[in-house]
Amino acid sequence: MSRSVTVVIPAYNEEGGIAAVIRELSALLRSHGIQVEILVVDDGSRDATAKAAAAGGARVLRHRSNRGYGAALKTGIAAASFDTIAIIDADGTYPASYLPAMLEEIERVDMVVGSRTGQSVKIPLVRRPAKWVLTRLANYLTGARIPDLNSGLRVFRRGVAMQYFPILPDQFSWTTTITLAMHCDKYAVSYLPIDYRERTGKSKIVPWDAGTFFMLMLRTVMLFRPLRVFLPLVLACLIFGAVKMSVDLTHQPNISASALLAFMSALVILLIGMLGDALAMRLGRMGVQATASIPDVEETAATDPVEPRDR
Repeated sequence: MSRSVTVVIPAYNEEGGIAAVIRELSALLRSHGIQVEILVVDDGSRDATAKAAAAGGARVLRHRSNRGYGAALKTGIAAASFDTIAIIDADGTYPASYLPAMLEEIERVDMVVGSRTGQSVKIPLVRRPAKWVLTRLANYLTGARIPDLNSGLRVFRRGVAMQYFPILPDQFSWTTTITLAMHCDKYAVSYLPIDYRERTGKSKIVPWDAGTFFMLMLRTVMLFRPLRVFLPLVLACLIFGAVKMSVDLTHQPNISASALLAFMSALVILLIGMLGDALAMRLGRMGVQATASIPDVEETAATDPVEPRDR
């Protein structure tokens, strides 16, 4: 088991629940002999989130304005003192009790995701249809089985995540994007079934965010496996062209312009997809390391500071 971990908690107006999350994490991990740095990134909250987190013993970084869930995670990961990173939400929905098992599993894989497929899962019904569709699409695009695409409880290595910083968005789709990227790059990703509690406070996610998730999924796969997107389009054009040509030949000896256009479109789309695939294979993993200097961030000292290990 990894014996040192930085737990990054992005928080925006979570004054009511952040202290309980910090207490649960601190007591649990220290009882297992794990050296823990709890790092709360206050993403421009208008309430006393930062004050409550600091009073609970966390190290607190503050954005002067609300920059987004993903931006808060990137700030925390870049500033972390330890190489092993865990992320968890500030609303109390993810039980911290699964972290010791996840820290043990990270010794064998590149990322461990807490999959919300346990016996007690309180995901709002309004989100479930979009979540089901997006998960099935992600399975096709990556060629992997992904039981939970955007879980906010996961453990990974700092360097593995930072190489993807240039493509990771600043909003809630951060977790979706890193999941897709790591699967496309053939990293070992493990899923541990967990429970999911009812949140404290009001959710920041709205149902129409599913459209944003969908577009970002396509963009991410276009960077890694473009043929997964282009080949169905090629097949659709070929089928349409073949059907239209068959209909044309039953009425006249000539093939219509629409059928020829469909065949030409299939060829052009195929060539574009093959070019994109060649570029993706040539470039390989991005390997771009983000700098640890994050602008527009303030640090608030905790009342019970954690002594980080030198990196």
